[in-house]
Amino acid sequence: MLPVVQAHGLFLVDAEWRREGRRWVLRLFVDRPGGVTVGECQRLSHEAGDVLDVSGLIPEPYDLEVSSPGLDRELRKDRELAWAIGKEVRCWVREPIGGRTEFSGTLVGVTAVELTVEGGHGETSMLPRHLVSKARLVPVFPGRQVQQRP
Repeated sequence: MLPVVQAHGLFLVDAEWRREGRRWVLRLFVDRPGGVTVGECQRLSHEAGDVLDVSGLIPEPYDLEVSSPGLDRELRKDRELAWAIGKEVRCWVREPIGGRTEFSGTLVGVTAVELTVEGGHGETSMLPRHLVSKARLVPVFPGRQVQQRP
């Protein structure tokens, strides 16, 4: 599937294969610098569906969905976190750090052991990777300030 995605000038951010009700769903999340359009997702969906149907890789009935990971995408992989350096994020941790379980601000550092988030008031939080349960981008719209949480 990767060659088909790449042929469209996109990269695969994530893929999900899960049962929903009586059917299986294959979700492909694709992106590229500058974003991806609905039309591009539709074209990729048609071509990817044809390739999958001809190949016979998936014998059971399934639905194929192709979309962008969204403005508030979850950051799961190392390359996604590295890409997000300098962007606004919100992170949640499993155990309180300094009495908090939620942190937001600019992601300023990513290592194998921690994420570094700089808050709006200049405070820096070092979040151990093994405690981070979720990290998401915070959508930033032109002309609108990002709200920092304390």
